[in-house]
Amino acid sequence: MASDEELGDVIAAVDLGSNSFHIVVARARDERVAILDRLREMVRIASGLDEQGRLDEESQARALACLKRFGQRLRDMDARRVRVVGTSALRRAKNAEAFLAAAEVALGGHPVEVISGIEEARLIYLGVSHHSPSGPGATLVVDIGGGSTELIIGEGHEPKQLESLSVGCVDLSRRHFPDGRLTREAFDRARLDVKLELRSVREPFRRHGWARAFGSSGTIRAAAEISRALGLTDGGVAPESLEVIIDEMIAARRVDDLELPRLGAERAAVFPGGIAILVEVLESLGIDRLEPSDGALREGLLYDMLGRLRHEDARERSVRGFERRFHVDEEQGARVKATVEALLSRVEREWRLDDERCRLLLAWAARLHEVGLDIAHSKYHLHGGYLLANADLPGFGRVEQQLLATLVKCHRRKVDLDAIAELPAAWREPALKMIVLLRLAVLLNRGRGPFELPPLRVAAGEDRLSLVFPAGWLEANPLTDADLEQERRWLDDAGFTLEVASGPSQDASASAASRRS
Repeated sequence: MASDEELGDVIAAVDLGSNSFHIVVARARDERVAILDRLREMVRIASGLDEQGRLDEESQARALACLKRFGQRLRDMDARRVRVVGTSALRRAKNAEAFLAAAEVALGGHPVEVISGIEEARLIYLGVSHHSPSGPGATLVVDIGGGSTELIIGEGHEPKQLESLSVGCVDLSRRHFPDGRLTREAFDRARLDVKLELRSVREPFRRHGWARAFGSSGTIRAAAEISRALGLTDGGVAPESLEVIIDEMIAARRVDDLELPRLGAERAAVFPGGIAILVEVLESLGIDRLEPSDGALREGLLYDMLGRLRHEDARERSVRGFERRFHVDEEQGARVKATVEALLSRVEREWRLDDERCRLLLAWAARLHEVGLDIAHSKYHLHGGYLLANADLPGFGRVEQQLLATLVKCHRRKVDLDAIAELPAAWREPALKMIVLLRLAVLLNRGRGPFELPPLRVAAGEDRLSLVFPAGWLEANPLTDADLEQERRWLDDAGFTLEVASGPSQDASASAASRRS
């Protein structure tokens, strides 16, 4: 029987799109993935967002029922590594936190990362570039989702220019074709909305240029199949073929009466909005022909996981880029990182910080804690937190980025309890403890010298940390002693107890040992 190493790791990607949910299970082998199984369900969660941006109960129930089925597949196939991401609808949902907690349970304990539009674009390009013919020159990728549209230009597997537009097939269909009526006026209004969205990206993309163009969404694949069935193209899509499809839809008058070949009933309701987006993207960017691709966001997730398994984590590249861009003192960052990792190793079990994400986030926060110095020394921790909260950080999910920004923001001075309160509930307690460790690591390296820290005895309680220094060390380092006293007061204000003491002197220890003997 083949070993696990010979078979490769079973990995899975779950894409909670605004229109449909997807799961792909694969086996990771060297530099490629072999697909084992895939499922898709048209959940259309974006249709459940009300005017206040809240998901209604019906759409949540529909989504959770789907995720329970996905959860069974993950269990049955024993996927060792799983990534679950949410996109536009979950980015906008104001009541997403409770839904995400229920989704994690439905999926058997796998958390959902809500990703930014730019991160969504990066993953889409990664999936398409691994599933499409390559060649010299740049590649353009278009993806039309339920709540957003992504445009990417890249070379090889590296994206160079990424945009995420706030227009998708579910939203546009609901806004302009709410009753299923298909009129020329409705299409004209829908297309105008898309033109307005494309204004800011039209010229930069056209200036860059590309050698080939691919589309990765269900709308584009459906349009290509319809174009071929009608004899308009031999498999791709072109502006002229899309105009014919629009004419056919207007002639049908209603979505329920559409008889376009190869158009499934479940896609028909959002197809008018999708086609309005697609035709305007082609015309605005000057795309003569768009070829459908089998790669998409979920395949991009698989290859991103494969990269993490092979130590090519996109998040690490983002951190290195930030270090260079904001002239971070990498030697100081490395010293703080070594100290925080040493402290974490002493308390991770007691504080339940043994999740790999805690170790990674603390290491990255240690390396980037001084990133705000490039703006100004005064309140540089606040500048750093702002930069990390608002930058495009490829590879990071929204919660990961928020945690990283909060760690940096809170690494000195008074602890910002409001920033911690804005984190998802499950992360608030761990975040405070991670902040304590980072603050102490920064404090103990304030001298910025290449000296070894003293051996510490560390004991952790629920909301308490005890540090015992070697006898005489605090007396010999009065500035650090004063810093620790101030730190004790700041943490006390945050509801956390820091205890600092000196160990017994060698003479006292020897005397005690003599008495015991």
